[in-house]
Amino acid sequence: MPGRLLPCRAKPGSGGGLADRPPFVMATVGVTPFQGDDLLNGSAELVPRRQPVFNVPASILLVIVVLVTIHLARQFIPERLEDGLFGSFAFVPGRLTFAFAPNRVIDATVALAGQGAEGYRQAQAGRFFLGDGSAQPWTTVTYALLHADWAHLGLNAVWLLAFGTPVARRFGFVRFLLLLIVTAFAGAVVHYLAHPLDLAPVIGASASVSGCMGATLRFMFQPHVPVASIIGAAEDGRRQAFLQPAQRLRELAADRRAVAFLIAWFATNILFGLGSITWGASGGPIAWEAHIGGFMTGLLLFRLFDPVRHTSGTPPAELAPLAPEEPAAGF
Repeated sequence: MPGRLLPCRAKPGSGGGLADRPPFVMATVGVTPFQGDDLLNGSAELVPRRQPVFNVPASILLVIVVLVTIHLARQFIPERLEDGLFGSFAFVPGRLTFAFAPNRVIDATVALAGQGAEGYRQAQAGRFFLGDGSAQPWTTVTYALLHADWAHLGLNAVWLLAFGTPVARRFGFVRFLLLLIVTAFAGAVVHYLAHPLDLAPVIGASASVSGCMGATLRFMFQPHVPVASIIGAAEDGRRQAFLQPAQRLRELAADRRAVAFLIAWFATNILFGLGSITWGASGGPIAWEAHIGGFMTGLLLFRLFDPVRHTSGTPPAELAPLAPEEPAAGF
């Protein structure tokens, strides 16, 4: 394990071949160097430096805490208030259309009500979420703060930890939070374009998480940096692996690993969307169009957020970050 040392003390006169070694002794990663004479006379003790159990960027921890707090608070409020919370902050595509073409939404709702008992139930729910018919544009972002259940929230939190951490370390606190907001908005827009008359609410941070996946793809498969170093680069506290030059889109298209990742990601989302794989916990439909909107935004708009600047031919090891390092919330 990098940065770990077995506790030991060099006893005076114990020998052990130290006298035959170079006078300068360097322990493993992250340990202060000692002179060989100090080890021989027992004045130096090699003590392992404690590593935090979790080394999570502050922005990631903040987002997860906010999401958990909101979902936990919902467990203790009356059902009437919870319905109002969803009505005010969940994204309902049909509300945007109702603002400029109300008859289209009304006709679609009437047609849905005539499709048996289930259609009638959905139409009644749609009328509730339509509310007073106002567009409520803020819901194109706030929907990401709500989740269907703990399983839904937990899944998004796990993927955010996995794919959001390298992006947060690279972008820094403010840029990373802006990425989450922009990708949530993009996910809502793409979902709206696919379902402009739908009055079913959309909730969840999946579009933002997908945006992190798309952004990570831009620097995850660099030919000069192993993927493992990007995942574990937090050990040295300097983010070198996260700050390597991002691949251009044409370079990604020529990288077999990146292409395989893209194919697997889109195939999984299409399977979810077509219902081949169901969401076991909540049983609700998957807003896979929002996922694609967030993913493509993170992938294509990566350079608008990326603080790393480099010129062609600059060796990766000589690159320096232009944004301050985000503090890690270690505990």
